[in-house]
Amino acid sequence: MTRPVSGEFHEYYDRYVSRVPDGDIVEILAAQWEATRTLLASVPPEREEYRYAEGKWSVREVVGHLVDVERLFAFRALWIGRGAVEEQPSMEQDDWAATSNAGGLRLADLVAEWGAARRANVLMFAGFDEDTWSRRGMAGGNPLTVRAAAWIIAGHELHHRVLLKRDYLEGR
Repeated sequence: MTRPVSGEFHEYYDRYVSRVPDGDIVEILAAQWEATRTLLASVPPEREEYRYAEGKWSVREVVGHLVDVERLFAFRALWIGRGAVEEQPSMEQDDWAATSNAGGLRLADLVAEWGAARRANVLMFAGFDEDTWSRRGMAGGNPLTVRAAAWIIAGHELHHRVLLKRDYLEGR
């Protein structure tokens, strides 16, 4: 599986796609989960609601956001992969975070929820054939391929793993 190229996704998402190493994206999705799960397991309970600055999300809210994006882009991949032609709406991440209630949930429960979603998505992506991976659709006014959706999920996780380590857990 080759990395998606310009035109398969909005240029904004290159910040995520470019983080993902070359290789089989299904294997990458399966393997990277363990590194992030291990990092989150190191968060002490008293740090779950920590915000590194005013107006920033707590650790719980970051993980809630990761769950939302995981599900959203997996749905987009499924939608496009199954041949639906209707455009999908955009997502405003701050609005979603404000209404998610992730801040009121235990981190362990959010991690378990995300793990279940990731396992399901790995199985879904593993079942796609070559034609499905290359299907194109529109989301939020921008082009998106099934392949790009998988790479965005992986890169988005990597992006937030770096931020969690740097802004939330280092120097504690």
